[in-house]
Amino acid sequence: MLERIRRLVIKEFLAIFRNPASRMAVLVPPLLQLLIFSFGATLEVRNAGIGIFNEDLGVLGRELAARFQSVPVTFSRVVVCHSYADVRQVLNTQKVLAVVHIPQDFSQSLLAGQTAVVQVLLDGRQSNAAAVTQGYTSRIVRDFARTALASGAIARRPFAQSIPVTRVWYNENLHPLWSSMPALLGILTNLVALLVTGLSVARERELGTFDQLLVSPLRPGEILIGKAVPAFVVAYVEGGLMILAAVTFFGLPFRGSLLLLAGALFVFLLAIVGIGLWISAISSTQQQALLGVFTYMVPAVLLSGFATPVENIHPAIRWVANVDPLQYMVAVSRKVFLEDPTPDVIWPFVWPLLPIAAFTLITSAWFFRHRLD
Repeated sequence: MLERIRRLVIKEFLAIFRNPASRMAVLVPPLLQLLIFSFGATLEVRNAGIGIFNEDLGVLGRELAARFQSVPVTFSRVVVCHSYADVRQVLNTQKVLAVVHIPQDFSQSLLAGQTAVVQVLLDGRQSNAAAVTQGYTSRIVRDFARTALASGAIARRPFAQSIPVTRVWYNENLHPLWSSMPALLGILTNLVALLVTGLSVARERELGTFDQLLVSPLRPGEILIGKAVPAFVVAYVEGGLMILAAVTFFGLPFRGSLLLLAGALFVFLLAIVGIGLWISAISSTQQQALLGVFTYMVPAVLLSGFATPVENIHPAIRWVANVDPLQYMVAVSRKVFLEDPTPDVIWPFVWPLLPIAAFTLITSAWFFRHRLD
């Protein structure tokens, strides 16, 4: 059995790289996405989480904290932090996009006509959203200071003001490539795996050689494995090249464990290969397979959190994002590149891929056998 599968796998590799159309389909779309999506547009931030760490017991500190809680469209979730450990925990777990720290002497400094400093900690793993959030927080602090001066709560002196001091975590300079390139690792490997898998059986049907496979000693399960393995290998190698290019040519930091990222990519590609086999099983021609791949890719990328936070998605369709494998791979890739996560931090993003992979592989095998009957 293994020898039969090995020969079929070799045949698939030759079919992929000898056929000009297959080579074009595998190589060109990833390159185009690499050039276009690396410089994605900055979009507005909505329904983000914000943390409030208020050490000031004065009236002005409480009033400033209340102003952040009164912007439900921008900050739909407010998390109250009681210590620096809470601040680190909510940022590490991505429960919030920013934390506003009001120091102990905030009210005292303002009432004395001195400069009061407000610190804003931002999650640099989402650089575009963090940059927009920085503008929002600065505006809220400025409006607070202006209102307090007008009401006489703050001594009207030349240097009496409240100045936000921003400190960005993980992506200190808010470089957009640092946020987009790790996400492209999942997007490009997703595309390659889908294209290779989706075109494999459709190509056989279109060329009239699929019937020869059916009358060969190969069993349906062996044919399925032989079609899946080349797509998995090609996409996995593509992922490795993406990591190398991101670090070498784009200068991205790689602060986490390569082993963790490789393991997550392995499970992710199992789920994607299953989806590709779905498309391949129901397609009669390569054109149908290509249409199926790109029909799937568009919503998968939009719901992955690549360009906008998943929280922006309307609750009515957010459940679709929760079964999108790309969402979890994008999160894992950003974490491994930009921070140094432990396995327990990565695991909540990896384990949902296991049932998704099991479902897609099992149901694709059923579709495949059903089409053979």
